[in-house]
Amino acid sequence: MTGLASARHLGLPAALGVLLVLQACTPQPPQTAATATSCPPVPADHAPVAEKPLNLDKVKKQLREYHNSNLYDADLAATLVVAGAYANGRFRNVIKPAVVLDIDETSLSNWPTFVADDFGFFPKAAACNIPSNEACGFNKWIDMAVAPAIPPTLTFFNDLKSKQVPVFFITGRRHSQRAVTIRNLQAAGFEGWARLDTRPDDDTAPSIQAFKTGKRQEIEREGYTIIANIGDQQSDLEGGSAECTFKLPNPFYFIP
Repeated sequence: MTGLASARHLGLPAALGVLLVLQACTPQPPQTAATATSCPPVPADHAPVAEKPLNLDKVKKQLREYHNSNLYDADLAATLVVAGAYANGRFRNVIKPAVVLDIDETSLSNWPTFVADDFGFFPKAAACNIPSNEACGFNKWIDMAVAPAIPPTLTFFNDLKSKQVPVFFITGRRHSQRAVTIRNLQAAGFEGWARLDTRPDDDTAPSIQAFKTGKRQEIEREGYTIIANIGDQQSDLEGGSAECTFKLPNPFYFIP
């Protein structure tokens, strides 16, 4: 007979004893995202909603006002406070905790290029001289390694570092941009992270999600539990391999 079937023939006290013994002898699965503490909700942001009828100039104006009014900074900070509270309450209950951060518009800001290019995107423009009447080439901007830190993310990072929680950067920046990205992270104050994963130059997949998910899976195979994954795009977060995800606002561009 099965444990439950035999328990029915033993009476309630004995049945409880049988069930407790069976439970004690049954291997318990390791705690995973499904059994971890429930993830906290991300605060609602104040990102603008496009006015009707749609007008590109009006949308750009709304985006500038959102950024320059400090609402954008406040929204970033609010989400990272929640992420920090979760990570601080969770990491002690995990054998090898880790946190994953995206880079662009999560850890480093490219806002100067948005202003210079009027929200256009010119990855291969020959130069990036800000201010200038010519387009700022985004690849040239990356090569300059001058993108400033997003302050609440740096605060979040330093708090984790002080508690010896490893932080992994997973970015859509390419292998050929790895050295300048490391230089930029260090110049912006991000020092002491565990690893930086950059995307292969020959990866032409239409979405970055598979690359980022694969890198998180690699971290898990090393024995880590990713307690928090933070990014500004859904493609940074989808695909699993993290207990909780925290989406930062970014109405400025979209990456599939």
